[in-house]
Amino acid sequence: MTQTLVSPAGIMQLGMAFWGSKALLSAVEIGVFSELAGKAQSLEALSEKLKLNPRGARDFFDTLVALRMLDRSDGLYSNTPETELYLDRAKPTYVGGILEMANNRLYPFWGGLTEALRTGEPQNEIKHGGQNLFTELYADPDRLAGFLKAMTGVSLPSARSIAAKFPWADVSSFVDIGCAQGGLSAELAVAHPRLQGIGFDLPPVQPIFEQYCEARGIGARVKFQAGNFFEEPLPSADVIIMGHILHDWDLPQKRMLLAKAYEALPQDGFLLVYDAMIDDERRENAFGLLMSLNMLIETPGGFDYTGADCVGWMKDAGFGEAHIVPLEGPHSLAVAKKI
Repeated sequence: MTQTLVSPAGIMQLGMAFWGSKALLSAVEIGVFSELAGKAQSLEALSEKLKLNPRGARDFFDTLVALRMLDRSDGLYSNTPETELYLDRAKPTYVGGILEMANNRLYPFWGGLTEALRTGEPQNEIKHGGQNLFTELYADPDRLAGFLKAMTGVSLPSARSIAAKFPWADVSSFVDIGCAQGGLSAELAVAHPRLQGIGFDLPPVQPIFEQYCEARGIGARVKFQAGNFFEEPLPSADVIIMGHILHDWDLPQKRMLLAKAYEALPQDGFLLVYDAMIDDERRENAFGLLMSLNMLIETPGGFDYTGADCVGWMKDAGFGEAHIVPLEGPHSLAVAKKI
Protein backbone atom coordinates (compact mmCIF):
# COMPACT_ATOMS: atom_id res chain seq x y z
CA MET A 1 0.00 0.00 0.00
CA THR A 2 1.08 3.52 -0.73
CA GLN A 3 1.25 5.57 2.43
CA THR A 4 -0.17 9.09 2.21
CA LEU A 5 2.31 11.59 3.60
CA VAL A 6 0.86 14.23 5.89
CA SER A 7 2.48 17.65 5.49
CA PRO A 8 3.69 19.66 8.50
CA ALA A 9 3.08 22.90 6.58
CA GLY A 10 0.01 23.89 8.61
CA ILE A 11 1.83 23.22 11.87
CA MET A 12 4.81 25.33 10.82
CA GLN A 13 2.62 28.15 9.53
CA LEU A 14 0.73 28.38 12.81
CA GLY A 15 3.83 27.93 14.94
CA MET A 16 5.58 30.83 13.22
CA ALA A 17 2.45 32.96 12.78
CA PHE A 18 3.83 35.53 15.22
CA TRP A 19 6.28 36.59 12.49
CA GLY A 20 3.44 37.84 10.30
CA SER A 21 1.55 39.31 13.24
CA LYS A 22 4.55 41.36 14.33
CA ALA A 23 5.17 42.56 10.78
CA LEU A 24 1.63 43.93 10.66
CA LEU A 25 1.82 45.42 14.16
CA SER A 26 5.09 47.17 13.34
CA ALA A 27 3.61 48.48 10.09
CA VAL A 28 0.73 50.01 12.05
CA GLU A 29 3.15 51.40 14.63
CA ILE A 30 5.35 53.21 12.13
CA GLY A 31 2.41 54.42 10.04
CA VAL A 32 2.89 52.53 6.78
CA PHE A 33 -0.79 52.51 5.87
CA SER A 34 -1.39 56.13 6.79
CA GLU A 35 1.59 57.20 4.71
CA LEU A 36 0.26 55.27 1.72
CA ALA A 37 -3.32 56.54 2.11
CA GLY A 38 -4.58 57.61 -1.30
CA LYS A 39 -1.21 57.40 -3.03
CA ALA A 40 1.27 54.74 -4.21
CA GLN A 41 4.95 55.24 -3.45
CA SER A 42 8.29 53.77 -4.39
CA LEU A 43 10.47 51.74 -2.05
CA GLU A 44 12.93 54.61 -1.73
CA ALA A 45 10.35 57.31 -1.06
CA LEU A 46 8.41 55.22 1.45
CA SER A 47 11.57 54.14 3.27
CA GLU A 48 12.78 57.73 3.53
CA LYS A 49 9.47 59.08 4.84
CA LEU A 50 9.20 56.30 7.44
CA LYS A 51 12.90 56.56 8.35
CA LEU A 52 13.66 52.90 7.66
CA ASN A 53 17.11 51.46 7.14
CA PRO A 54 17.60 50.16 3.59
CA ARG A 55 18.77 46.76 4.80
CA GLY A 56 15.32 45.52 5.87
CA ALA A 57 12.92 47.91 4.14
CA ARG A 58 12.40 46.02 0.89
CA ASP A 59 11.86 42.69 2.64
CA PHE A 60 9.49 44.38 5.10
CA PHE A 61 7.26 45.94 2.43
CA ASP A 62 7.31 42.81 0.28
CA THR A 63 6.36 40.75 3.33
CA LEU A 64 3.30 42.97 3.70
CA VAL A 65 2.54 42.35 0.02
CA ALA A 66 2.80 38.58 0.52
CA LEU A 67 0.54 38.88 3.58
CA ARG A 68 -2.03 40.74 1.44
CA MET A 69 -1.68 43.88 3.53
CA LEU A 70 -0.14 45.90 0.66
CA ASP A 71 -0.28 45.84 -3.12
CA ARG A 72 2.71 46.45 -5.44
CA SER A 73 2.49 47.42 -9.10
CA ASP A 74 5.26 48.71 -11.37
CA GLY A 75 7.53 49.06 -8.37
CA LEU A 76 5.08 51.21 -6.39
CA TYR A 77 3.53 50.12 -3.10
CA SER A 78 -0.09 50.93 -2.19
CA ASN A 79 -2.71 49.95 0.33
CA THR A 80 -5.20 47.19 -0.31
CA PRO A 81 -8.87 48.21 -0.19
CA GLU A 82 -9.05 46.83 3.36
CA THR A 83 -5.95 48.55 4.73
CA GLU A 84 -6.88 51.80 2.98
CA LEU A 85 -10.23 51.81 4.77
CA TYR A 86 -9.33 50.38 8.15
CA LEU A 87 -5.66 51.21 8.84
CA ASP A 88 -5.39 54.87 7.84
CA ARG A 89 -5.31 56.80 11.14
CA ALA A 90 -7.01 59.79 9.53
CA LYS A 91 -10.22 57.88 8.72
CA PRO A 92 -13.09 57.37 11.17
CA THR A 93 -13.10 53.70 10.09
CA TYR A 94 -9.61 53.18 11.58
CA VAL A 95 -9.43 49.94 13.58
CA GLY A 96 -5.71 50.08 14.24
CA GLY A 97 -6.17 51.25 17.82
CA ILE A 98 -6.62 47.68 19.00
CA LEU A 99 -3.54 46.67 17.01
CA GLU A 100 -1.55 49.48 18.62
CA MET A 101 -2.56 48.12 22.02
CA ALA A 102 -1.69 44.60 20.89
CA ASN A 103 1.76 45.79 19.89
CA ASN A 104 2.44 47.87 22.99
CA ARG A 105 0.87 45.66 25.67
CA LEU A 106 -0.40 42.27 24.60
CA TYR A 107 2.49 41.09 22.44
CA PRO A 108 4.99 40.95 25.35
CA PHE A 109 2.41 39.72 27.88
CA TRP A 110 1.49 36.73 25.70
CA GLY A 111 5.03 35.49 26.23
CA GLY A 112 3.73 34.41 29.65
CA LEU A 113 0.92 32.19 28.34
CA THR A 114 2.56 28.96 29.52
CA GLU A 115 2.94 30.37 33.03
CA ALA A 116 -0.67 31.59 32.97
CA LEU A 117 -1.87 28.11 31.99
CA ARG A 118 0.08 26.57 34.88
CA THR A 119 -0.79 29.14 37.54
CA GLY A 120 -4.12 30.67 36.44
CA GLU A 121 -2.60 34.07 37.21
CA PRO A 122 -2.53 37.21 35.03
CA GLN A 123 0.66 37.97 33.14
CA ASN A 124 0.24 41.74 32.71
CA GLU A 125 1.04 44.62 35.07
CA ILE A 126 -0.30 42.61 38.04
CA LYS A 127 2.53 40.10 37.65
CA HIS A 128 5.08 42.88 38.05
CA GLY A 129 3.57 44.43 41.17
CA GLY A 130 1.07 46.71 39.51
CA GLN A 131 -2.66 46.94 40.07
CA ASN A 132 -5.38 45.37 37.94
CA LEU A 133 -5.67 46.18 34.25
CA PHE A 134 -8.37 48.83 34.58
CA THR A 135 -6.84 50.60 37.60
CA GLU A 136 -3.54 50.85 35.75
CA LEU A 137 -5.11 52.10 32.53
CA TYR A 138 -7.48 54.62 34.10
CA ALA A 139 -4.70 56.14 36.22
CA ASP A 140 -2.67 57.26 33.18
CA PRO A 141 -4.47 59.69 30.83
CA ASP A 142 -2.32 58.82 27.82
CA ARG A 143 -2.65 55.07 28.27
CA LEU A 144 -6.37 55.45 28.91
CA ALA A 145 -6.83 57.43 25.70
CA GLY A 146 -4.98 54.74 23.77
CA PHE A 147 -7.03 51.96 25.36
CA LEU A 148 -10.35 53.68 24.63
CA LYS A 149 -9.27 54.30 21.05
CA ALA A 150 -8.42 50.61 20.79
CA MET A 151 -11.87 49.68 22.06
CA THR A 152 -13.43 51.83 19.35
CA GLY A 153 -11.32 50.07 16.74
CA VAL A 154 -12.32 46.58 17.80
CA SER A 155 -15.99 47.54 18.28
CA LEU A 156 -16.76 49.53 15.12
CA PRO A 157 -17.72 46.59 12.86
CA SER A 158 -19.99 45.15 15.56
CA ALA A 159 -21.44 48.60 16.31
CA ARG A 160 -22.46 49.09 12.69
CA SER A 161 -23.99 45.64 12.57
CA ILE A 162 -25.95 46.27 15.79
CA ALA A 163 -27.18 49.59 14.39
CA ALA A 164 -28.53 47.71 11.36
CA LYS A 165 -29.85 44.49 12.91
CA PHE A 166 -31.71 45.57 16.05
CA PRO A 167 -35.20 47.19 15.63
CA TRP A 168 -34.20 50.64 16.88
CA ALA A 169 -37.36 52.21 15.42
CA ASP A 170 -39.28 50.53 18.27
CA VAL A 171 -37.29 52.24 21.07
CA SER A 172 -36.22 55.77 21.90
CA SER A 173 -33.29 55.53 24.33
CA PHE A 174 -30.22 53.47 25.17
CA VAL A 175 -27.45 53.25 27.75
CA ASP A 176 -24.01 52.03 26.69
CA ILE A 177 -22.43 50.47 29.80
CA GLY A 178 -18.64 50.80 29.78
CA CYS A 179 -18.98 53.16 26.83
CA ALA A 180 -15.23 53.79 26.38
CA GLN A 181 -14.53 56.41 23.70
CA GLY A 182 -18.13 56.28 22.46
CA GLY A 183 -17.78 54.30 19.23
CA LEU A 184 -20.99 52.29 19.67
CA SER A 185 -22.99 55.24 21.01
CA ALA A 186 -21.97 57.36 18.04
CA GLU A 187 -22.79 54.69 15.46
CA LEU A 188 -26.27 54.21 16.93
CA ALA A 189 -26.98 57.93 17.17
CA VAL A 190 -25.76 58.67 13.64
CA ALA A 191 -27.75 55.80 12.13
CA HIS A 192 -30.92 56.58 14.11
CA PRO A 193 -31.35 60.35 14.61
CA ARG A 194 -34.35 60.00 16.96
CA LEU A 195 -32.38 58.01 19.57
CA GLN A 196 -31.27 59.57 22.86
CA GLY A 197 -28.32 57.91 24.56
CA ILE A 198 -26.19 57.78 27.70
CA GLY A 199 -22.59 56.65 27.88
CA PHE A 200 -21.86 55.18 31.33
CA ASP A 201 -18.25 54.77 32.48
CA LEU A 202 -15.75 55.85 35.12
CA PRO A 203 -15.15 59.63 35.50
CA PRO A 204 -11.76 59.81 33.68
CA VAL A 205 -13.51 58.70 30.47
CA GLN A 206 -15.83 61.72 30.32
CA PRO A 207 -13.66 64.25 28.39
CA ILE A 208 -12.57 61.60 25.88
CA PHE A 209 -16.15 60.44 25.32
CA GLU A 210 -17.52 63.96 24.97
CA GLN A 211 -14.80 65.01 22.54
CA TYR A 212 -15.47 61.96 20.35
CA CYS A 213 -19.25 62.50 20.36
CA GLU A 214 -18.87 66.19 19.52
CA ALA A 215 -16.61 65.28 16.61
CA ARG A 216 -19.26 62.84 15.36
CA GLY A 217 -21.95 65.53 15.66
CA ILE A 218 -24.14 63.74 18.21
CA GLY A 219 -23.12 65.51 21.43
CA ALA A 220 -26.59 67.01 21.89
CA ARG A 221 -28.29 63.58 21.95
CA VAL A 222 -25.71 61.39 23.69
CA LYS A 223 -24.63 62.40 27.19
CA PHE A 224 -22.04 60.98 29.56
CA GLN A 225 -22.93 59.74 33.03
CA ALA A 226 -20.07 58.91 35.38
CA GLY A 227 -20.37 55.86 37.58
CA ASN A 228 -19.02 52.48 38.66
CA PHE A 229 -21.20 49.57 37.57
CA PHE A 230 -20.09 47.48 40.52
CA GLU A 231 -20.96 50.09 43.12
CA GLU A 232 -24.01 51.90 41.71
CA PRO A 233 -27.30 51.07 39.99
CA LEU A 234 -27.22 51.18 36.19
CA PRO A 235 -28.98 54.06 34.41
CA SER A 236 -32.37 53.17 32.96
CA ALA A 237 -33.34 53.29 29.27
CA ASP A 238 -35.33 51.28 26.75
CA VAL A 239 -32.15 49.40 25.83
CA ILE A 240 -29.08 48.65 27.94
CA ILE A 241 -25.96 47.58 26.06
CA MET A 242 -22.88 45.78 27.38
CA GLY A 243 -20.16 45.43 24.77
CA HIS A 244 -16.88 43.68 25.65
CA ILE A 245 -17.86 43.96 29.31
CA LEU A 246 -18.96 40.54 30.54
CA HIS A 247 -15.83 38.72 29.42
CA ASP A 248 -13.67 40.81 31.77
CA TRP A 249 -15.18 39.27 34.90
CA ASP A 250 -15.68 35.95 36.69
CA LEU A 251 -19.03 34.15 36.67
CA PRO A 252 -20.50 35.65 39.89
CA GLN A 253 -19.62 39.13 38.59
CA LYS A 254 -21.14 38.35 35.19
CA ARG A 255 -24.37 37.25 36.87
CA MET A 256 -24.39 40.35 39.08
CA LEU A 257 -24.09 42.70 36.07
CA LEU A 258 -26.91 40.91 34.24
CA ALA A 259 -29.09 41.16 37.35
CA LYS A 260 -28.36 44.90 37.59
CA ALA A 261 -29.37 45.34 33.95
CA TYR A 262 -32.62 43.50 34.59
CA GLU A 263 -33.43 45.77 37.53
CA ALA A 264 -32.63 48.94 35.56
CA LEU A 265 -34.74 48.09 32.52
CA PRO A 266 -38.42 48.99 32.20
CA GLN A 267 -40.96 46.31 31.32
CA ASP A 268 -40.45 45.27 27.67
CA GLY A 269 -36.94 46.77 27.76
CA PHE A 270 -34.01 45.04 26.08
CA LEU A 271 -30.52 44.03 27.16
CA LEU A 272 -27.93 43.70 24.38
CA VAL A 273 -24.66 41.92 25.15
CA TYR A 274 -21.94 41.50 22.54
CA ASP A 275 -18.58 39.79 22.72
CA ALA A 276 -16.53 37.41 20.61
CA MET A 277 -18.81 34.62 21.80
CA ILE A 278 -17.45 31.12 21.39
CA ASP A 279 -19.52 28.79 19.20
CA ASP A 280 -21.63 26.41 21.25
CA GLU A 281 -19.61 23.37 20.12
CA ARG A 282 -16.35 25.17 21.01
CA ARG A 283 -14.73 24.10 17.73
CA GLU A 284 -14.87 26.97 15.24
CA ASN A 285 -14.49 30.45 16.72
CA ALA A 286 -10.74 30.43 17.27
CA PHE A 287 -10.75 34.20 17.84
CA GLY A 288 -13.27 33.86 20.67
CA LEU A 289 -11.28 31.07 22.28
CA LEU A 290 -8.04 33.04 21.95
CA MET A 291 -9.79 36.06 23.43
CA SER A 292 -10.66 33.93 26.44
CA LEU A 293 -6.98 33.06 26.81
CA ASN A 294 -6.27 36.79 26.57
CA MET A 295 -8.62 37.28 29.53
CA LEU A 296 -6.56 34.68 31.39
CA ILE A 297 -3.48 36.79 30.74
CA GLU A 298 -5.14 40.14 31.48
CA THR A 299 -7.61 39.54 34.33
CA PRO A 300 -7.90 37.62 37.61
CA GLY A 301 -11.11 35.82 36.64
CA GLY A 302 -12.39 36.88 33.22
CA PHE A 303 -13.26 34.45 30.44
CA ASP A 304 -15.20 34.37 27.19
CA TYR A 305 -18.29 32.23 26.79
CA THR A 306 -20.69 30.65 24.33
CA GLY A 307 -23.97 32.11 23.14
CA ALA A 308 -25.79 29.33 24.98
CA ASP A 309 -23.97 30.26 28.17
CA CYS A 310 -25.06 33.90 27.85
CA VAL A 311 -28.68 33.05 27.06
CA GLY A 312 -28.79 30.77 30.10
CA TRP A 313 -27.39 33.45 32.41
CA MET A 314 -29.87 36.00 31.02
CA LYS A 315 -32.82 33.71 31.72
CA ASP A 316 -31.47 33.00 35.19
CA ALA A 317 -31.47 36.78 35.76
CA GLY A 318 -35.19 36.91 34.98
CA PHE A 319 -35.34 37.70 31.27
CA GLY A 320 -38.20 35.91 29.55
CA GLU A 321 -36.80 35.88 26.02
CA ALA A 322 -33.21 35.67 24.81
CA HIS A 323 -31.56 34.74 21.54
CA ILE A 324 -28.27 35.14 19.65
CA VAL A 325 -27.73 37.30 16.55
CA PRO A 326 -24.49 36.85 14.54
CA LEU A 327 -22.52 40.05 13.97
CA GLU A 328 -19.48 40.77 11.83
CA GLY A 329 -16.57 38.33 12.01
CA PRO A 330 -16.22 36.40 15.28
CA HIS A 331 -18.65 38.53 17.31
CA SER A 332 -22.22 37.77 18.34
CA LEU A 333 -25.02 39.69 20.01
CA ALA A 334 -27.23 38.29 22.76
CA VAL A 335 -30.65 39.98 22.86
CA ALA A 336 -32.82 39.58 25.96
CA LYS A 337 -36.24 41.10 26.68
CA LYS A 338 -37.69 41.87 30.09
CA ILE A 339 -41.29 40.64 30.01
